[in-house]
Amino acid sequence: MASITHQRVGKHTYMYLSVSYWNAEKKRPDNRKTRIGKLDIMTGEPLYTQEYLDSLVESGKSIEGMRLWDKSREVKIILDNIPRDETVVAREVLSSTKDFGSTYFLRELANKIGLVDTLKNSLPGIWQEVFWLACFLVCEDKPVMYCDDWVNSHDGVGLVKLGSQRISDLLISFGEVERATFYRAWYKLIREREYIALDITSVSSYSNNIEYCEWGYNRDGEDLPQVNICMLFGEQSRLPVYQTIYSGSLGDVTTLRSTISEFAALTGDRDIMFVMDKGFYSTANVITMLGNEEEGWLCKFLMAVPFSNKPPRLHIAEERENIDTTDNVVFTSNTLIRGVCRTAIWDECELLAHVFFDPVKELSERNELCGYVSSLKKKALDDPHNNKLAAEYRKYLTITMSEETGAVVDISIRNGVIAKKLETVGWFVLLSNHVRDPQTAYDAYRMKDVVEKGFLRYKNSLGLDRLRVHNDDRMQNKVFVAFIALIIASSIYETMSRQGLHNSMTLDRLLLTMDKLKSAQISGKTVLRPITREQSDILAAFSLPLPDSNTGLPTEIKKRGRKPRAG
Repeated sequence: MASITHQRVGKHTYMYLSVSYWNAEKKRPDNRKTRIGKLDIMTGEPLYTQEYLDSLVESGKSIEGMRLWDKSREVKIILDNIPRDETVVAREVLSSTKDFGSTYFLRELANKIGLVDTLKNSLPGIWQEVFWLACFLVCEDKPVMYCDDWVNSHDGVGLVKLGSQRISDLLISFGEVERATFYRAWYKLIREREYIALDITSVSSYSNNIEYCEWGYNRDGEDLPQVNICMLFGEQSRLPVYQTIYSGSLGDVTTLRSTISEFAALTGDRDIMFVMDKGFYSTANVITMLGNEEEGWLCKFLMAVPFSNKPPRLHIAEERENIDTTDNVVFTSNTLIRGVCRTAIWDECELLAHVFFDPVKELSERNELCGYVSSLKKKALDDPHNNKLAAEYRKYLTITMSEETGAVVDISIRNGVIAKKLETVGWFVLLSNHVRDPQTAYDAYRMKDVVEKGFLRYKNSLGLDRLRVHNDDRMQNKVFVAFIALIIASSIYETMSRQGLHNSMTLDRLLLTMDKLKSAQISGKTVLRPITREQSDILAAFSLPLPDSNTGLPTEIKKRGRKPRAG
């Protein structure tokens, strides 16, 4: 049953629609309240929200004589009580107030890491539109059709216009030459003699007009054609370095040589080491990276090796008895593991195999597997014909049934299967043609998660779970704009992680906090509201200058020691 109730808050009285219901969890009557309006402070008449009036119309009820709660009218009443000269100023402030903090923060951060200058030199004439479109992707989890609303509500963006038609034109206004110029300059700027992590993700599309969009192994399990995006990340800077797009039908192994050669041709640099997951491993791939006697190595590499291959199992068998010693300790963020480096011959190639053993993981997974198989045996005793568990029964158990009665005669555990599975539990092997120290190899490989986290942001945070474009030019450039957005987002995440800000806020909350810093135009001049301590602390954590309250331009950086407080 529904009823309208009133609640007084200060000098205002609000109206709520109260709906009674039985709360099964609390086992007692309860009610849900929704605010539907307020009483006019001058006349006491009820004023209703637009949402409530719309709901009445949809249900077929009349709203004749019901007054709308018009908040803009309240502003007018307030202004009518202000002296005339002050009213003019107040109206000007209210009409020109915009969000300022997030655009200031993003612009100054991009200036600091050199992104703005790189864009200016690579995409003259359109760099501002590309940059602010990328900033929109970082700030909003919405389709780009809403970008112009975001631009219009934020100060500091300049005269940029990003309506749907302008974005459509922008995405075909530059091409491969401009993108290559950017990648070359960007890599030159951030190169740190660092390791480069490489990985591939796929992005699905409904379009039939994208040449690269083909059927292939879909990492998200979707029944859609896709394009493959191969990305390189600097493991020290934690920033995207380069990306390239391949047809969706190509596998990880096929794209490796092309990516390495393309990157080397673009940057003129082969003196880097690629860190790759086991999905890139094959004997042919290893031989490709080793090159030949005349050319030398195609690249330095560090690669995980799957246990489906015989060599890593042999290495584990040879190291099993002697690896667990103090001399072989390798430090990790959570616990101590063991690691050794040994010479390995792989298809007549002499390489370095790093064999690692995690005793804590080995014990944990051993106990987990033994417990699972024991519980599986109990379930088989109770219900040996369970169709859902039939495959697991066959894998781990031997069930003997009576031919006469069909009853269970005996159930035994297949200990040989368990022993085979436990052979590699807690172990992993990395293959390299360059790294000789196990600690260095482990650290480099574990930092590879930078790529994986970057791709996750690519799809989820930057709205690339679907390519909502319909031809190759727009597809290539939309992915490029998203790459710029990923540089910005990765830079923010890296500093937040280094400064410990993840303990008190998310990226979304950081940007929301900065957006509370508003600007207004008074007599043609920009005036900022006072900056809060939390906003000041955020800028300090990123070593960015405070904005001048009268111009919105950066001031000198001052030492401000506190980190943002948790909300």
